[in-house]
Amino acid sequence: MIMPGATPGSLREQIAGAKKIVVKLGTSSLVDSNSAVSQEKIDRIVDAIEARTDRGGDVIVVSSGAVAAGMTPLGLSTRPKDLALKQAAASVGQIHLAQTWGRSFQRYNRTIGQVLLTQSDAGVRERARNAQRTIDKLRQLGAVPIVNENDTVATSEMRFGDNDRLSAIVATLTAADALILLSDVDGLYDRNPKDPGATFVPEVRSGKDLEGIVAGDGGVFGTGGMASKVSAARLATRGGVPVLLTSAQNIEDALGDASVGTVFHTRPESQLSAWKFWVLYAADAEGVLRLDAGAVEAVTRGGTSLLAVGITGVDGDFHAGDIVEILGPDGQAIGRGVVGYDAAELTGMLGKHTDELPEHQRRSVVHADYLSNYASRL
Repeated sequence: MIMPGATPGSLREQIAGAKKIVVKLGTSSLVDSNSAVSQEKIDRIVDAIEARTDRGGDVIVVSSGAVAAGMTPLGLSTRPKDLALKQAAASVGQIHLAQTWGRSFQRYNRTIGQVLLTQSDAGVRERARNAQRTIDKLRQLGAVPIVNENDTVATSEMRFGDNDRLSAIVATLTAADALILLSDVDGLYDRNPKDPGATFVPEVRSGKDLEGIVAGDGGVFGTGGMASKVSAARLATRGGVPVLLTSAQNIEDALGDASVGTVFHTRPESQLSAWKFWVLYAADAEGVLRLDAGAVEAVTRGGTSLLAVGITGVDGDFHAGDIVEILGPDGQAIGRGVVGYDAAELTGMLGKHTDELPEHQRRSVVHADYLSNYASRL
């Protein structure tokens, strides 16, 4: 399906014709100046989503706004920083937010389903699959999944960080055809767009296109600024999902011919399988392996299994089959993998060549097939 304004064969045409779309909305796109949920704003968003659905699209919504929506009912004038207060605000706000989404979609006789996730839900493979199945079943039943981070129970140590990253993980988890990130900025600029000298960046094909670009942090109500959105876009493209980044004010065009904002291309040569994407960006790591420089070089080249001789240290009480973080000699993150030994057994193997080990310890510590490295990031 080629939409008006889309160049044949272009990425914008691909996004315009995408069948399964994840749409992420920032807090500022959903609330008014008093932080109350805006029915008017959400109605406009839903109108655009329904128009896209009528043309054959299938939309999953990742919605921020729970904490902000809970502020006014609780009499809070500023966004809470205390964890317990933030969780309380999210508890109240999530109800208001869901009710507003539900009323808006009800105008089209469409049901919504609320899907609240934490990092630990995505971090455990079976729970991640359960979330995927729930979202897929809602779609099959004609309901619109409204996904948000479960701020009522998430701790500072077990959070996605912001809903930009959550949307990238959801897009990859559900094998979406496109991710549309909507906020209060119409696209990516090389500096603050309020600067008269700022230059608009229409597309990003690789990390080289981001050199020299200065991206800011979040605003008054939200937690994710432009830097967060760029990071999420790069994350999604590593999972094979193209991204359109623009303002919520442009939602009709974003869901129409995709002629607005900044597009982020996927790179087939560095695209990760669903499993490797999950290991690197969603899985919970149970421990750490520290490598010497030689092992780092071998691992980052790709196709090489990790052997005991290149490991200098072990942290954590992990077991064979667990996911472990792999660090270089200076603490830099190298990758992740499935470890073949318990931590206690591996400690006695460190730095030894294979022929120095007993027969039952001569297999690799992390096999190449179960090792993902960060070296080929976008």
